[in-house]
Formats: sequence, C-alpha cells, structure tokens
Amino acid sequence: MAQQGHSAACCTVPPAVVGEYKAKGNYIDLDGMQVCTNQPIRNHELRLIPYVDTTGPSSASSAIFIIYDIFGFSPQTLQGADILAHADQSHQYQVFMPDFFYGKPLPLSVFPPDTDEKKKQMGDFFGGPAAPPKNAEKVPDLVKKLGQKYTGIQKWASLGMCWGGKIVSLSSQSGTPFSAAAEVHPAMVDPNDAKGFKVPVCMLASKDESAEDVENFKKTLSVDNHIETFGDQVHGWMAAR
Repeated sequence: MAQQGHSAACCTVPPAVVGEYKAKGNYIDLDGMQVCTNQPIRNHELRLIPYVDTTGPSSASSAIFIIYDIFGFSPQTLQGADILAHADQSHQYQVFMPDFFYGKPLPLSVFPPDTDEKKKQMGDFFGGPAAPPKNAEKVPDLVKKLGQKYTGIQKWASLGMCWGGKIVSLSSQSGTPFSAAAEVHPAMVDPNDAKGFKVPVCMLASKDESAEDVENFKKTLSVDNHIETFGDQVHGWMAAR
C-alpha cells in the first residue's frame, strides 16, 4: 500500500465518543518548556507540543515515545499513556506523546467519509499533515531533543497506534533511536517495511487489519517479534475507537 494511503479500517470504524479523561501528565512546548498542567495546548504555531506524563517517576531511565492515531490527543490515548507510565510499579516509564498535527488532527466530523467532500478531506489529510514519510523523518530529532531535556533516560521504545504504527515502522529502520517498537491496530501494514526493521517489534492487530498483510509482515521480519491478531477487537480499540 502507498505510504500516503490509508487502510480500509480507518475509513469504516467510527471514533468513540466518551467523557473526558483527566490526564495525569502535562503539555509542554519542547523548545520553550512551557507547561500547562492538564490543559491541552492547541496552538498550531508551536513547534512541538508533546504530552509528558510528569506524574511518573522522573528517575525512570526508560521512556516510551507514543505516536497517536489520526484523531490526536483523544481521552483514551491519554489514559493509555498514563497506564503505561504507572501500571507496573517495578517497570515505570517516562512517557512522551508529540502533537504531530500541531493541534489540528483529523476532525471527527469527517467520519464516516461517505461524501466526496469528506473523502477529499481524508485524502488531503493523509497526503499532507499525516504523510508518513515526512512525519517519520521528524522522529529521530524529537527523541534527541527530548533526551537532552530529560537526561536520565537511557533507553527508548516506540508505540504507534493506527497511523502511528506506520510511523513506527518507518522509524525502526537503520539508525533508529529505539531499542524496541510496538504497533497496535496498525494502518498501512507493508512487508517492505518489515525487511528493514532493526529492533524487536510487537504488533497487535485487530480483526479489521488485512490478515494477509499482517502474516506477510511477520514472515518478512528478521528481528525478534511478537505478532498477534485479536479477532474480537475492532481497529483502534486501544486508541480513539
């Protein structure tokens, strides 16, 4: 599948509508280090707005770099970041989630994309702000800058949801800053990406991803991996769906 494309599940599974989750972390401007506790910053003029779970132990030497799905900072995604930071008392993490879309994720009103106008909006989004190659190119520099701010971090792992899974695949190739990678209900699964993986990877697919694509991805990998499909789950069950 073309890197600027999108999976069928992205176009058919509607986003969830739930109450607001009160996140435990903060929103900061990576360069100016502006912190607004539990108040999402939505200024697209800022260079980068990562979600930082500062309630986790600052002494944690391992960090998780989360790449959200096309709906950006959804309550479920933020809750997932908090769970990863705090759930395992013996293995706690610092968690970072950059706002790749600068406060302008794909609007929920585009779903379902059942008109020509909505289809165009989705196509323009995946070919513009969400174009995988240009976003993947940002990842190493973002990790480097975060490491300069949070100097106790020794190891990084990546986690991508849906669209973010594609960014994880592209940023896990030669020269990757990560020691391990994970993709959940990934979009645009491509065996060609699997060929270049340089770190262990976990992929948790749903019933909506192409079983053939997932299987071919697994067969092509040459690194340690855990690939599993949850046949009773829909695309996006760990993010905004």
